[in-house]
Amino acid sequence: MTRSPEDPILLTPGPLTTAIETRRAMLRDWGSRDRAFIAMTAELRQRLLDVAHGGTSHVAIPLQGSGTFIVEAAIATLLRPADKLLVLVNGAYGERMVEIARRLGRSVEALRWPEDRPVDPAKLDRALAADPKITHIALVHCETTSGLLNPLEPVAEVVADHGRALILDAMSSFGVLPIDLSTTKVAAVLASSNKGLEGVPGLGFALVERATIVAAKGNSPSLSFDLHDQWRGFEGNGQWRFTPPVQVVAALVEALRLLEAEGGAPARLRRYQDNFDTLAEGMARLGFHLFLDPEEQAPIIATFHPLDDPHFAFDRFYTALAARGFLIYPGKLTKAESFRIGCIGALGRADFEALLVAVEEALGELRR
Repeated sequence: MTRSPEDPILLTPGPLTTAIETRRAMLRDWGSRDRAFIAMTAELRQRLLDVAHGGTSHVAIPLQGSGTFIVEAAIATLLRPADKLLVLVNGAYGERMVEIARRLGRSVEALRWPEDRPVDPAKLDRALAADPKITHIALVHCETTSGLLNPLEPVAEVVADHGRALILDAMSSFGVLPIDLSTTKVAAVLASSNKGLEGVPGLGFALVERATIVAAKGNSPSLSFDLHDQWRGFEGNGQWRFTPPVQVVAALVEALRLLEAEGGAPARLRRYQDNFDTLAEGMARLGFHLFLDPEEQAPIIATFHPLDDPHFAFDRFYTALAARGFLIYPGKLTKAESFRIGCIGALGRADFEALLVAVEEALGELRR
């Protein structure tokens, strides 16, 4: 894929580069109360459940807004005022969940690890044994601060053994990494349209256990963010309570169809892994080092240390790549300088080979 600075390749954790079919789906206007759009919403909800094998146990609740909106809505809806949340933190998005719970007035504590270390289920086990007041545990599946993969199944097993509820932030992993709600006990999975599903920004969604959402009536202090009421609206007449982002919904439905045509999450994971491998090998050849050890790395986003070169400055490097049609991300680590390159989106090996050529040219420009 060849792009220009006016139409760049997005090498970010979302928004990201989308397929032409996905963008084309946004060209039509939809009436939000029309039967055709109601049918599209039903298809959206079913396809989201199918991705995570949650059709018999969970319900899909889309919500207007970003991924952070759906996280806030879930915490507001699923926790009662007397409940207590434990957030497993090893990056910025875990910290954000702590802040959301505090702003909502919910009791919350954090169990923390360094940004380059995954969550330790044994430490969680001890924490739950020591505090019976904890009712809910929140885990970020792939922490896009660094690209680190946290161990979903072992954490879910510990949470289930203690009879608590697991809330999973699967923003960048949903549709890519294995999430099987028929075998893994998760009360709620939270994700958004503009990451591994390769849709456009503007829509978050929660897959919530049916019994859990039924019991959540009246919990939320918010009108717009009440997922119980949002779900009841869909179940009642198939419609959104408030004006939906109709083009975003159409784009996500098309993106989900493309995911199915590609071969589902396993096929998408293979493509992203090939993207990551191509990137990591090429960047190593050019002198860059990954922040994470290979065993902790998900093939979603790669975090790199700055080049050990007196001529290297990230702002100039970013500008040089942007001029060649590639947009990357600055780092988000708290204790180390870094920058990030996403491996997700409607991209393949050829795009990353072209990026590596651009990186080499950019470094030559910086050294002149």
